[in-house]
Amino acid sequence: MSPRSPTSADAANSPLGVLRFLYMGSSDVGKDLDYYTKVLGGKKVWDFTSMGTRVAAVQVSSGPLLLLAGHRRAPSVLPVFEVENLKVSVREFKSHGWQPDGEEFEIPNGPCYLFKDPSGNQMAIFQDVRPRLLESGFHETG
Repeated sequence: MSPRSPTSADAANSPLGVLRFLYMGSSDVGKDLDYYTKVLGGKKVWDFTSMGTRVAAVQVSSGPLLLLAGHRRAPSVLPVFEVENLKVSVREFKSHGWQPDGEEFEIPNGPCYLFKDPSGNQMAIFQDVRPRLLESGFHETG
């Protein structure tokens, strides 16, 4: 059985859509990247440094990419979910008392919101308007 990549169509089947990325804090991206590739056998998708920080993407399962981020505190993990339509999801969630943690912002794939659950666990939702950019070998352009 070959691993299946989640698609945008899958995002319509549940409130938070599809878990696309695990955005992990790293105190040493190079050391962590070596661990995930050399020790665990994951595949480096990309690795770049920009605006004073290093971020690397690693595929270690048929699930979401791990994004090793030097600008996030370690240890931490931020699940990033793709929803089919961000504006519709935000409107629906707000009608039930949901509050974003700040304003809408952009990630490489598209518009995004951070939010926290009642225990303070941070998560993100986004709409993939630049489909599969992070999975396709995104790299520094400047």
